[in-house]
Amino acid sequence: MFYSDVKGRKVAADYDFALIWAAGLLLALGLVMVYSSSIAIAEGSRATGQQSAYFLIRHCAYLMVSFVLAVAAFQFPLVVWQKGALYLFMLGVALLMLVLVPGVGREVNGSQRWLSLFVVNFQPSEVMKLFAVIYAADYTVRKSADMHSLKKGFLPMFIVMLLVGGLLLREPDFGAFAVITVIAMGILFLGGMNWRLFAGLIALLLVGFVLLIWLSPYRLQRVAGFMDPWADPFGKGYQLSHALIAFGRGEWLGVGLGASVEKLFYLPEAHTDFLLAVIAEELGFIGVLMVILAFSFIVARAFAIGRQAAQLERHFPALVAQGIGIWLGVQTLINMGVNMGVLPTKGLTLPLLSFGGSGIAANCCALAVLLRVDWENRQLMRGVNL
Repeated sequence: MFYSDVKGRKVAADYDFALIWAAGLLLALGLVMVYSSSIAIAEGSRATGQQSAYFLIRHCAYLMVSFVLAVAAFQFPLVVWQKGALYLFMLGVALLMLVLVPGVGREVNGSQRWLSLFVVNFQPSEVMKLFAVIYAADYTVRKSADMHSLKKGFLPMFIVMLLVGGLLLREPDFGAFAVITVIAMGILFLGGMNWRLFAGLIALLLVGFVLLIWLSPYRLQRVAGFMDPWADPFGKGYQLSHALIAFGRGEWLGVGLGASVEKLFYLPEAHTDFLLAVIAEELGFIGVLMVILAFSFIVARAFAIGRQAAQLERHFPALVAQGIGIWLGVQTLINMGVNMGVLPTKGLTLPLLSFGGSGIAANCCALAVLLRVDWENRQLMRGVNL
């Protein structure tokens, strides 16, 4: 993007305003849709004091805190993020362990994924995704000469991911485990891992995922409900069947903002995991398409920024930018796939849109780091020493 200076010359802008606008529009849409999808839940719950704007107020607060954290994250040069990569990852592992301590971690809907901060609940697995991006990028750069070695390049990262995966599955949080695994794999591949090792890793992971589903009764039930939600629409297929009904009711242009029926206690987690179904019902195919296009643009920009950093021989920032693109892209695909009945039901929110302070904060900080990579690229291209 360019602007004109005082002499009328075209000068490159300091920031990627198109990326900022795309993220801002998604955050704004998320605020509107969280309010629309949560009014009935808020009015019908004693925990919210039966205040219709309960989730709206909290989501506004989350957005303000996330903005402050994002501005703070932008201030740190990528060299600082790289130096702190190991310490951030260790902090993330410690938080995942802390969640599992009886009396410390808070259990909600059968999963122990949260730490109570009195006013809000904090979900460590969300920030762990950002820490995983930073650590995997740093690891790949440090081990660049060993990326073709099974023992030196692959096994250390594999052991680390097994540790993180074991902690996440204890919560359990299979969705976060899947996203973090894909982040690590993607960064290793982009960093030059031997394709044979990468193919073998994919095969091992597929076998592992199948075993995790097969050996876990509740995951097996979710897969069974996914295969045929109408066989048990009031049991295993309840969430998916109502999500599909919401998509069907929305048709091309939707039933109108605020007019969703499925959010009236039919569709569980309408303001979090199944927010896209409410968007589809109220704003129709056009609304869903706009969301898809916005996310596609953000992911494309992340890879473009990473490619530009690589051309400037800034390998760590390049992998960080592309890792953020992988994270946002994969999590968005999984959430949309679940909402549309393409993937089994999984507890993953829609980035930048769904209700949840930890997720919004982590997403905003990730975008701030991405903007920092782009800003440093632009400064170097102008010949400014960082």
